[in-house]
Amino acid sequence: MTTGTPLSNNTQLSGNVTTKSQEQSLYQSSGAIVAAIVVGVIVIFTVVLLILKTYNRRMRVRRELEPKPSKAAMPPPLGHNSLSQPPTVTFIPVDIHMHDR
Repeated sequence: MTTGTPLSNNTQLSGNVTTKSQEQSLYQSSGAIVAAIVVGVIVIFTVVLLILKTYNRRMRVRRELEPKPSKAAMPPPLGHNSLSQPPTVTFIPVDIHMHDR
């Protein structure tokens, strides 16, 4: 009778060990999946960052090497439609009051 009791306990323990090992393997595999997703996201962000830095550098070099437009070559403002008249400057004299010292 004393041998019957430990035998039933061994059966329960082996059932619990099997359940725990399945749960443990599920936790480990889900942890591995989460870690793989995190590493993948980091790799994607790194690649995007490098692409943007390269693009920015190329555009900055292109802007620096571009010839600068001179002010004489700029088109006239939108308000002046007639090109036949040269722009005129009108000078309106202002009364200058000299203070006596």
